[in-house]
Amino acid sequence: MDEFTKKPATIEDVAKIAGVSIATVSRAISKPEKVAETTKKKVMSAITRTGYIANAMAQNLRKQRSQMVLVLTQSIADSNFSGLLIGLEKTANERGYGVLIGNTDSDAELEAKYLRFLSTGIADGMILLTGHLPVAGWPRSQVSTFPPMVTAMRPIDHSEINYVGVDDFTSYKMATEYLISLGHQDIAYIAGPQGDIISELRYDGYKNALLQRFGEKALWNVSSNGTAEGGRAAIERLFIRDTLPTAFACFNDDTAIGVISALQSRGFNVPKDFSVIGFDDIPFSNHFTPSITTIRQPRAMIGKIAMTRLLDSIINRTQTSEITLLHGELVVRNSCSTPRQSALAFGGSRH
Repeated sequence: MDEFTKKPATIEDVAKIAGVSIATVSRAISKPEKVAETTKKKVMSAITRTGYIANAMAQNLRKQRSQMVLVLTQSIADSNFSGLLIGLEKTANERGYGVLIGNTDSDAELEAKYLRFLSTGIADGMILLTGHLPVAGWPRSQVSTFPPMVTAMRPIDHSEINYVGVDDFTSYKMATEYLISLGHQDIAYIAGPQGDIISELRYDGYKNALLQRFGEKALWNVSSNGTAEGGRAAIERLFIRDTLPTAFACFNDDTAIGVISALQSRGFNVPKDFSVIGFDDIPFSNHFTPSITTIRQPRAMIGKIAMTRLLDSIINRTQTSEITLLHGELVVRNSCSTPRQSALAFGGSRH
């Protein structure tokens, strides 16, 4: 039996087996990027042989850090969450941090429960994807007492908190201008949930593009709720009207899927009869029939920048209020084309 398996291994045992100093072993564990590859392999081999596990908790207590970050989201089922998490976790892991995920379901009591992680020191900071401050924990007026935090994907109406997300206004203006470039003048915006800041920003981009070309009378704002079922319901309401658009600019890809499904169930062809554009570029949008023209969100990059900002705040013990907006990318697929007479025949054109 190996002598080192008879008792709990120590860092001294690892150093002896690897033929290096204790300081080198510590550095290979905590900052492996600063250790030569050959030395690192020797240390890792010695750790494996001895069964030594660094007392991370003790190390973190000395540094007064848990090396964990709390991510609060309204729903892990959100189509954008997995792509964002890739950027968050990769960046955290590269800097020696782990990620805790709190799925809130917009429940204030659940948020309060998750926030106790911060008060007990289990997490050093948090990234908010919820679109609002954790008011169950702290009043808005005392933001200086908050732990380090960064908001991502959904902006919060507070000037003192870091935000990283896509430029919804400019991106949706680009989406609308693409439909205009195909010849569409009658474009309906199928909105997201009522009062949703993201939906309002995208509507403002849509509105800006149309006002510049056609004036106030070109605007169509159709209420919905950001789901496929909401998109289907919006189409049913529109078909009660005397006039119809030739194109639908949808709050997100889920809405676009519902819109296309409703049109197809009525016997229409997309894009021959109506054009439809979405937003987000969720994985299913490229596999739907027709594949959906959309705006791609740089989710992994948003996650990377948000985590970098948070960890910098934790390490430097500072709270910044920088806003970073990334450009969306137009992804042209098969759901849009020039206006067809078959669409205009239903009264879609007002000119």
